[in-house]
Amino acid sequence: MSLLPSSSNPHQRVRHLGFSLVEMMACVSIIGIIAFLAIPSITRMRADSEKNLAITRAEALNLAQASFIQVRGRTQAAIDWAAATSDEARYQLLRPYMSYAELTLLLYMPAGYTVTFNPTITTMTKMQLRGPSGTSGQEIIPY
Repeated sequence: MSLLPSSSNPHQRVRHLGFSLVEMMACVSIIGIIAFLAIPSITRMRADSEKNLAITRAEALNLAQASFIQVRGRTQAAIDWAAATSDEARYQLLRPYMSYAELTLLLYMPAGYTVTFNPTITTMTKMQLRGPSGTSGQEIIPY
């Protein structure tokens, strides 16, 4: 079959293979609409997973505190805890009692999340977990 018009019918159109501009624009528009609808929920899922990771890691720190007290004894644990004056120093005390702990507290917590350890360890209260909350700073996350 020839794509050129035959000499008997000069008004016959040439048949082109491929997509028209309208078809391509429709396809790109549909992909754009799908992306417009999908991207917000993907970012929301990512934020939720980072929050869940931060809560899980804060709970791991609480368990490490309990293990630290059991191994060291309440009195020695309180002395060691009081001697560690920063959250990073207290994290280093707890690191041996955690599985797969990062080298620093900054690396251990997901980006934007921080924990504040209590000044005394013997009260066995949970540490304070703070997370990103847009432009107003950080929010306290109950867990």
